[in-house]
Amino acid sequence: MKKSRVGRREFVRGIAGSAAAFAALPAPAFGTPMPRQTPAKIRFGVIGLNHGHIYGQVTAVQRGGGELVSMFAKEPELVAEFVKRHPTVKVARSESEILEDKSLHLVVSAAIPDERAPLGVRVMKHGKDYMVDKPGITTLEQLAEVRKVQAETKRIYSIMYSERLENRATVKAGELVRAGAIGRVVQTIGLGPHRTNLKTRPAWFFERERYGGILCDIGSHQADQFLYFTGSTSADVVASQVGNLNHPQFPGLEDFGDMMVRGNRGTGYVRVDWFTPNGLSTWGDGRLTILGTDGFIEIRKNVDITKRREGNNLYLVDQKDTRFIDCQEVPLPYGDELVQDVLNRTETAMPQAHCFLATELVLKAQKQAQRVSFKA
Repeated sequence: MKKSRVGRREFVRGIAGSAAAFAALPAPAFGTPMPRQTPAKIRFGVIGLNHGHIYGQVTAVQRGGGELVSMFAKEPELVAEFVKRHPTVKVARSESEILEDKSLHLVVSAAIPDERAPLGVRVMKHGKDYMVDKPGITTLEQLAEVRKVQAETKRIYSIMYSERLENRATVKAGELVRAGAIGRVVQTIGLGPHRTNLKTRPAWFFERERYGGILCDIGSHQADQFLYFTGSTSADVVASQVGNLNHPQFPGLEDFGDMMVRGNRGTGYVRVDWFTPNGLSTWGDGRLTILGTDGFIEIRKNVDITKRREGNNLYLVDQKDTRFIDCQEVPLPYGDELVQDVLNRTETAMPQAHCFLATELVLKAQKQAQRVSFKA
C-alpha cells in the first residue's frame, strides 16, 4: 500500500479549519477562509507573501472577525496565487498604499524573515497593529528597535507562533496546565524536526543572514512554548549549539540546533533540525513534553508514529491514570483574541513582554551558539 504524504502546508491548513473541506486543494492553498456569519470587527491588509504561513495567518484573523481588504507583494507569482485564494482582495500598487490607509487596523505579514521587523516598525509608526509570521525578528539590533518603537507607539507587535497558537493539542495542554492537571510545571522539552524539501525552497532559505539561523527560525516556536507553559517572565540561555551536519553544498544552511534555557519558573530543552526522513507521512514529528510536579503531558503535534497518522494527539499521565485525549475539535482562540486586543487595546492573544522575551531567548542562543561539526 502506498503511504500517504502530509506536507507542512497541508497540516497547517488542517489545523486552521476543517481538514476534510481543504483536503482536495493544492499545497499553497492552506488556510482558505471559511464563510463568516457575523459582520467584520476590524479591517486588515497583508504585506509580504514569502512564506506559505501567510494563508494560515489570514485565516486566523478572519476567524476572529477580521475583513481582508488589501494586499501588496513584490513577487507577481505570489500575488497571483494569493488573489486566486482570495479573489475579493484589493491588490495595492505599493506598500505605502496599505500603510497610509487609515481604515485598516492591522497589517499581517510573512515577508522574508530579515525584512519582517523593519516592516513592523513602519507599520507601528503608521498607527497600525502588526501580526507577523515567526521568526518575527532576526537580530538583537532589530529587537531593540522594535521594542523602542512599540513602547513609543503602544501598537501591537504579535508574532504568530503557530505550533502553539494554531495547534489544537497544544491549546488543550494550556487549558489542562492552567487547571492544575499536572501540578506545577518544572520543565518543557520541545522537538521541532522538519523535512528540507530542498527543491522547493527559495534562495533566502539558504542564506543565514536572511532567515536568522535555525534557532532563531524554528527554535522560536519552542522558546514561546517554554515561557508559556512554565509561566516564566524572565529567562536566560544556559547553552546552545548549531551546525550544518549534512548539507555542505549549502554553507549558509544550519540543519541542526539545540539549546538549554532556564527561567524564573522552570527549565527547558529545545532541539530543532532539518532531518525528517522521506518515510514519515508528514513534514515532521513535532513533540512537546511538559513535566509537572504531579504528572506530565506529551503532545505529538503532527502524527503519532505508534498508532495514528492524524495530528493533535495529547497524552496525560497523572497520579491516577494514563489518558489519551483526541484534540481534533478543540477551538483555536488566537485569531479572536487578537482581534479583541486590537479593538480593546488589551494583551490576551500574545502579551507583548512574552512576545519579545521568546524572541530575545532565541536571538541570544543563536548569537552565542557553539558551532558543531563531525568528521565523516
